[in-house]
Amino acid sequence: MEILSGLALGFGVALSLKTLAYCFVGVLLGTMIGVLPGIGPLVTIAMLLPITFGLEPVNSLIMLAGIFYGAQYGGSTTAILVNMPGEVSSAVTAIDGYQMARQGRAGAALATAAVASFVAGIISTVIVATLGPLVGVWALEFGAAEYFSLMFMGLVFSAVLAHGDLVKALAMVVVGLLLGMVGTDVTSGLPRYTLGITELLDGIGFTVLAVGLFAVAEIVQNLSSNEKVEVFSKNVGNLMPTWQDMKQAMSPTLRGTALGSFFGALPGMTASIASFSAYMLEKKISRDPSRFGKGAIEGVAAPEAANNAAAQTHFIPTLTLGIPATAVMALMLGALTMQGIQPGPDVMTSKPELFWGLVASMFIGNVLLLVLNLPLVGIWARLTQVPYRWLYPAILMFAAVGNYSLNNSAMDVYLCALIGVFGYIFSRLGCPPAPLILGYVLGPMLEENLRRALLMSNGDFSVFVSRPISLAFLSVTFGLLVLMVMPAVRMRRKTVIDSSDND
Repeated sequence: MEILSGLALGFGVALSLKTLAYCFVGVLLGTMIGVLPGIGPLVTIAMLLPITFGLEPVNSLIMLAGIFYGAQYGGSTTAILVNMPGEVSSAVTAIDGYQMARQGRAGAALATAAVASFVAGIISTVIVATLGPLVGVWALEFGAAEYFSLMFMGLVFSAVLAHGDLVKALAMVVVGLLLGMVGTDVTSGLPRYTLGITELLDGIGFTVLAVGLFAVAEIVQNLSSNEKVEVFSKNVGNLMPTWQDMKQAMSPTLRGTALGSFFGALPGMTASIASFSAYMLEKKISRDPSRFGKGAIEGVAAPEAANNAAAQTHFIPTLTLGIPATAVMALMLGALTMQGIQPGPDVMTSKPELFWGLVASMFIGNVLLLVLNLPLVGIWARLTQVPYRWLYPAILMFAAVGNYSLNNSAMDVYLCALIGVFGYIFSRLGCPPAPLILGYVLGPMLEENLRRALLMSNGDFSVFVSRPISLAFLSVTFGLLVLMVMPAVRMRRKTVIDSSDND
């Protein structure tokens, strides 16, 4: 009954004309940026953050959420038609989706992707509505020690599960933690790491870091890519899959939804991990694995369902625990924090319209996306041919104006550009930016809960292992680190043994 009353409250919020408009704008923008390779929801949300501060928190979150899960829909269009995934999580869809397009079945592939995404979106939204309050009630039992251990686990997970070198990912977490410490110490009131610059006494602005690290750095990185895009759109108009296609796609869609919902609820797990896992599962259990990579419809349905389910269930740890599951969730967490809302278990009681309004808007948003994606697929295909040299200057100008308008400070624009330079250097060095932004967002909360736990225990560090829940989080964290480090240690030991034998 509590869930039904919550949904009634949520639909009361989400069905207002103003909120519906923001939901529509969010999913429309999300689809557009999902279609355009090289932009993505991170860049768009980072760029729009200054605008959202003038909105009501509910409308702001609904619009940003629509951009996020809308991009998962849009990413499949270019993956299928152009073999260029607009979103990282749609890269797996391109394997079989593009082959279907080459066989004259682009319409069937697009329809399968849209329907699988819709089914996954609806089911995972039900999961959010069901599990969200339960997780929130469970999290009310947490103290400072549990929150510290949980946030520590989230940071390590984000580093371990990031693409590339583990050491580099952990280093980026540390950089994010250090950047989060810039400003005035809340406890002592003394400036930290400000280099004598007055503008840094309030710390590095969240939008400054987000826009610089994602929008500016990503755009500079993508400027070196080839602008010529060949759209393979034969038979796009035929959007009706056969009955055999629907039968083959049904079970993969449900399995992909289950996998995506599970991975999405775990901190550090991205939608791309969910889609890749769903694809590998379908290939492994298939009676004829050789079909995959040659136009198997299961290879479209499963990953599309997985990445959309993960995108929606990412909100469970973000809103109920205050732990962002991904970099995009960190941006949303930062946006809410700057509006005076602290995500966590108290959100259910202090701001029920925020949580339930978001859940209700997900149902509405998924219906809007299904309506938008199929009839407008021709427009989305043509959108991929827009030259990036027209898009990027406009995005950079918009980002600069947005950063300046927050505090009317030119320092924010200069700092954003500087961070963009470092972001580009990081990308060239193979250092993932997502752990950095998670470290920045969680850093102050991590420090606050560390100090609070030590204050309550009179400086006794054993408080983190004497409390069962905290000990469980730390055990999982260190266990994961050991599992990731052991293969490298064994390889190094084998190399040493082999070299000694040769000598």
